[in-house]
Amino acid sequence: MKNFELFLTQSGIPIFYVKIGLGFIFSFLITFFSVPTIIKISRRKNLMDEPGMRSSHIRKIPNLGGIAIFYSIGICASIFAYELFDLYKFLFASLVILLYIGVMDDIVVMRAYKKLVAQIIVSSLIVIGSDIRIRSLFGIFGIYELTYIVSVIFSIVTFIILINAFNLIDGIDGLAGGYSVICSALFGISYYRLGEYNYPLVVLSVIIIGAVMAFLYYNLSNYRTNKIFMGDTGSMLLGFLLAFTSICFIDIFIDRALPNVPRYHLQSAPVIAVAILILPIVDTLNVIIVRLINKKSPFDADKNHIHHKLLKLNLTHRRSSFYIIIYYLFIVSIAYYFRHININLLLGVILLLGFLGAYIPDFIYLMKNNKKTNN
Repeated sequence: MKNFELFLTQSGIPIFYVKIGLGFIFSFLITFFSVPTIIKISRRKNLMDEPGMRSSHIRKIPNLGGIAIFYSIGICASIFAYELFDLYKFLFASLVILLYIGVMDDIVVMRAYKKLVAQIIVSSLIVIGSDIRIRSLFGIFGIYELTYIVSVIFSIVTFIILINAFNLIDGIDGLAGGYSVICSALFGISYYRLGEYNYPLVVLSVIIIGAVMAFLYYNLSNYRTNKIFMGDTGSMLLGFLLAFTSICFIDIFIDRALPNVPRYHLQSAPVIAVAILILPIVDTLNVIIVRLINKKSPFDADKNHIHHKLLKLNLTHRRSSFYIIIYYLFIVSIAYYFRHININLLLGVILLLGFLGAYIPDFIYLMKNNKKTNN
């Protein structure tokens, strides 16, 4: 690869743009041509997702699409964003562990505590081994720099929450995949604007977009024989990668004396990251709060997720995913526009808008019922 880069440099061709182009094309094609094989094997071996109480589908669907996403990202990131694996030694190992745990859970359904132990191990590897952690809260609740121990614990908990939060929003066609594409695009654009030191993260974001867009072609398919879910393998993998990219994004704005690394100042960086990931954060917090209020276990399955509420309004999967993503993109735009105001005020506004979005479907449902009653 380095010889290829040298050839491009001597030819006057920008290496970065070649990596972006090839990274997207190959990640898309690898996923696109891998999924049909996975569907065929899944049907032959009956490795299917069975409809259940929380399911929004009525027939058995293959649920190993996450394998194709991992396959694509693992190959393309190693080739076109190899600098990341040099810099963060435990990144690839973490992805492999998540692949194993995800596939096991998709096939035989692992116990929750076993998945949690694996997630703790993966998060610890990346936080402690690769030093990817939240070092400061930038003044949120008056807290600035965190001690090493607090930073490590807080970062591990953040990884675990986001990994599981993405798993929870993967309830209807196109939502987890579409939201991952949007998040990766937003982080990728941000990294691009922050300079060439962050270019490997831009390439990684583009590779994720390519892999997930190819998956969405099948996930949103109207043909029964083509349809596939990403399963826990895909949702955990994407949740982990987006947690990784969001913490890297926050870390850019921390004033550390590192050689040849430019630093930037944006007081609201953590809130911008929260705004980009607001859907899984709010959806998870909301269902946990509702379950606790109803004196149920936070781990009990129910249909209080935002996507379930929209389906209750007789919307299709595609329309529900589209409306959710558009609303939360609106929240990101608010966060970006007001990025220079007080950080605690901005966080409050973002969370308020996030929870409002979780209850707008309930208001619409009540209004519809009232109209029917009055008529």
